[in-house]
Amino acid sequence: MHLYNALTRKTESFVPTGNEVTVYVCGITPYDTTHLGHGFTYAVFDILIRYLEFLGYQVRYVQNVTDIDDDILRRAREVGDDWVSLGNHWTTHFIDDNIALNIRPPDFFPRASEVITEIVGAVQELLSTGVAYESGGNVYFHVAADPDYGKLSRLNHGEMLPVANERGNKPDDPHKRDPLDFVLWQAQSLGEPAWESPWGLGRPGWHIECSTMSVKYLGQPIDLHGGGEDLIFPHHESEIAQAECATGQEPFSRFWFHIAMVRYRGEKMSKSLGNLIMVRDLLHAGYTADAIRLYLANHHYRQPWSYEVSDLKKSEVLANQFRNAVSVTGGNGQPLDPGPAERDFRRAMNDDLNTAVAINVLSQFAGEIVTSAGAGLNVDDAQCLLRRRCGILGLRLDHQQPESRVIAGWQEHRRRFAS
Repeated sequence: MHLYNALTRKTESFVPTGNEVTVYVCGITPYDTTHLGHGFTYAVFDILIRYLEFLGYQVRYVQNVTDIDDDILRRAREVGDDWVSLGNHWTTHFIDDNIALNIRPPDFFPRASEVITEIVGAVQELLSTGVAYESGGNVYFHVAADPDYGKLSRLNHGEMLPVANERGNKPDDPHKRDPLDFVLWQAQSLGEPAWESPWGLGRPGWHIECSTMSVKYLGQPIDLHGGGEDLIFPHHESEIAQAECATGQEPFSRFWFHIAMVRYRGEKMSKSLGNLIMVRDLLHAGYTADAIRLYLANHHYRQPWSYEVSDLKKSEVLANQFRNAVSVTGGNGQPLDPGPAERDFRRAMNDDLNTAVAINVLSQFAGEIVTSAGAGLNVDDAQCLLRRRCGILGLRLDHQQPESRVIAGWQEHRRRFAS
């Protein structure tokens, strides 16, 4: 299988060192509802992991919840809610959407607040290596101390600063040595949660949370780290710097895998802009989970695209085509050979997870099944193949409920977020 590696900016052969593949995906910050852009990101990773399992690998998958963050604390103040209750509410909302779309759960679904001890240890390690410093009760990562900072984004200092500023950086912080330095640990602010540390009461910075959880649950190096493409800088860039400087090991992750943005009405779909299409609204409007999954998978994960209801309607038609193909009754004639469809499906999936081409292959094959059944051919093996390959795309076809594995796994995670 070949995947595009954002670190090298090349499509490379994805060959894990052993039979286990380790995957870390940056999860949600649960301060508001999840939308179709989230659905696209996590549906893509679901397909990737299903396909890796189909290839014979065991996948160890971690997806985090960023439950300590400036955004969630600000929203809790705005709505007069406790930050824990707010986070639990929107996390269970996210879990419900994943179940509805038949997206399998990660093996580990940790919250940042659950790894404070490990985060403090990681910050101490960075201080001991000289790439971090304490100032004003805070601890900062000094980007100038890491000559490799920028190797993922390939931005220079002047290009990094405005992007970082748009994404939460505080360049005028008087305690910083450099406006681009970022917080590893910040001193307690009035009314905010805080934990004990060698530097006093405080809470972790955003970037240190993910690199710490990745190393805790998967070790280093991992095979693949991913998320939305808007996380490349500063988040993923900073994760690399932290992990590699703290451990002295390179790489932090062998592959970096990023999902393009979904647009609506000419702009990126985002909470801040309010131009959201909700997964549950589409389901309530009568679209099936299979149609939504097909709609998402009909776009290559690295190409941005715009939501169009007309295309979603076409995906419902396609879902019905697949359902019809697996339900028709053939005859006792010569069996329809599924070999060419299997070959072409694998070729598409092995080519940087080209799900759009894979869907086209299966669509043509579904048409062949219906035609062959009408001509009296035996289509049993062909139907079995179609059902299984649609399963890799997360489709349920004639089954109305999500997979039992999906329901049970997410319900186990949900128990930890009950409030």
